Amino acid sequence: MSETFSHRVLPYDGVDDFLAGAVPFLTAGIDAGDRVLVVTSLGSEVVLRDALGPAAGEVEFVEANQWYAHPSRTLADCLGDADRLREQGRRLRVLGEPAWTGRGPLEVLEWQRVEAIVNVAFAETGAAILCPYARTLPAGVVAAARRTHPETLRGDQALDNPSYVDPWTYSAMCDQEALPDAPARAERLDIVRPDLFWLRAWVTDYARRTPLAEEDLQRLLVAVTEVVTNALRHGAPPIVLRMWMEPGELVCEVKDDGFWTENSGFGLLPPRADGPGRFGLWAVRLLCSIVQIRTGNGGTTVRLRLGLPSVPAVVGV
Repeated sequence: MSETFSHRVLPYDGVDDFLAGAVPFLTAGIDAGDRVLVVTSLGSEVVLRDALGPAAGEVEFVEANQWYAHPSRTLADCLGDADRLREQGRRLRVLGEPAWTGRGPLEVLEWQRVEAIVNVAFAETGAAILCPYARTLPAGVVAAARRTHPETLRGDQALDNPSYVDPWTYSAMCDQEALPDAPARAERLDIVRPDLFWLRAWVTDYARRTPLAEEDLQRLLVAVTEVVTNALRHGAPPIVLRMWMEPGELVCEVKDDGFWTENSGFGLLPPRADGPGRFGLWAVRLLCSIVQIRTGNGGTTVRLRLGLPSVPAVVGV
């Protein structure tokens, strides 16, 4: 397979604008024998099926909220598909319209970061990815799309995007804002020895006072163990673990006085099966809803967030 990787943004104003870019992209993939995947809303699926006619049967359609459920897991699954198809001499072609509504600022930021990291992760796969962005989206979302896609599609023409930013530079920009201090109500554990049994017991005790599901507690225990072990091996004392609740989230923070080098990658890329990699932080990102990392002269902070299920209010009789 000789195709080169492409990652383009398709800004559009309405249905006709959307179809003018999407339909040629999809039909080109169908004609080439690509695996063609469309991830979008039900409304867009309907108009695409109508425009494609019988050829729509050659396309896999997935609902956007289902596909864009978790940044690192979606990246890993899609990359695995692209690699397998490349080995078979085929190409993965994705029309992916991210689901932006109903997401909090931190979640939006992480999906924007993924849009940037895609350019590194998929560089050798030969995949073709086209991301439609409605111009009615918040201005910041549309502006970020121009920074994370090397090219903009206008009709059937791909134009270099002058706003494009190097993926690692963009990722660093996502982390420029300092994390707010842990709240005074946060519970604290000073880690002075590598006693992971009591560490897990302490985390379990706190988590079971929250609505966190049991399976998510197990994910949290693995993630916290990895982060604390990393701090013990590569960080510097004091090492402090804090936990607290925020609306809809359980937060666990590990802080130490160590400093990470800029080329550490922060676990944003899945390790390749045929090369060296750091499974630790990548696994942590898979296990948690959101992972925030800040490192510098003031030390390193890793903040893990897990979503909490909503608890129905109890109505008195």
